[in-house]
Amino acid sequence: MRLPSFTRRHTLIALLVAAVAAAGWLLLRTPDATPEFMHPITTVPEPPKPAGPPWLYGRSDARFTVVGYADLECPYCRAYFPTLQRWIDAHREVNWQWHHLPLSMHEPAATAGARLAECAGEVGGHAAFWQAVAWLYSNTRGDGQGLPEGLRYPDLTPTMLGCLDSDRPDAVIRAQAVEAAQQGIAATPALQLRDRESGKSILLHGPVEGDALLSAIDLLAAGNTTVAEPAHSPDMPAGVAGDMPR
Repeated sequence: MRLPSFTRRHTLIALLVAAVAAAGWLLLRTPDATPEFMHPITTVPEPPKPAGPPWLYGRSDARFTVVGYADLECPYCRAYFPTLQRWIDAHREVNWQWHHLPLSMHEPAATAGARLAECAGEVGGHAAFWQAVAWLYSNTRGDGQGLPEGLRYPDLTPTMLGCLDSDRPDAVIRAQAVEAAQQGIAATPALQLRDRESGKSILLHGPVEGDALLSAIDLLAAGNTTVAEPAHSPDMPAGVAGDMPR
């Protein structure tokens, strides 16, 4: 049976009023408890990094720091760079601090690369520094041959050129190289593992990876500062600790 038009209109109006009232009640009511499937999202924001240099990768509040001494023309450093970067990404309790150690056998390209990375960091901060290091390792011919002729860094801004025309990057590179020499570090890559809580450190000669790096951290956390033997990268021949000046 077909309802009169006025009856249909009244019925639709009544349904609309009921729907609006129900929606208002749902919006205004205070639930007694959060449903089990709704869990608050909790994230620990990363604190800001202190101004560099030295340049930091990872959380600035990490307990342990891997201080890496590296040469931007060293093929072993280049092979180790993405491995350590991925490892730091997976271990929030450890960060990575870069220290330059350009070797004499790789000059002048090693210092030229270090100057470029330092100026990228001066202009753009920590992230820009690590981006420049990754670009240099991806594009250098290595072993002191430097970048291919005519290849320029893509973010070479006027401000960065001004930095390269100054002696500021040289002062940083010299100071870090002197610090390495004072600790008897003459090969790259070399690592020093530091514990922020105890102030103690372990010197690790050569690229240390995975479980070996975790074992070194356990030793340091336990107060043992015995030098650990390196676990060589798959890309590094057995028995070779890295590049040494000749």
